[in-house]
Amino acid sequence: MAKRLGMFVVGSRFAAVKGFLDGYGQHALRHGGPGPSGWREWLVARRGQDSNHGWHGHVRHIALSDGWEQWELTREEEAKVIEVLFTLLDEFLAVREASDTRGT
Repeated sequence: MAKRLGMFVVGSRFAAVKGFLDGYGQHALRHGGPGPSGWREWLVARRGQDSNHGWHGHVRHIALSDGWEQWELTREEEAKVIEVLFTLLDEFLAVREASDTRGT
């Protein structure tokens, strides 16, 4: 998805990516898959700090560790957040898959 983002979401915007991933996760849960189970908790542990944000807020905090001025991101900030999102998602899925194969 990351390599051809425009094929999956209109405008390649972070809000659209979030909506796509949320919908994909809910579909997976409804049909017996793990969906996003553990994703937010993993991000909190990775970041080392919790907040009242959903997973998308934690990704913003990790990607833009120096902070941001407002919730509406610039195109440059948004591109960085999306890039970091897919890196984090790959890491999370690898960790989850490794723990599944070990039976933990």
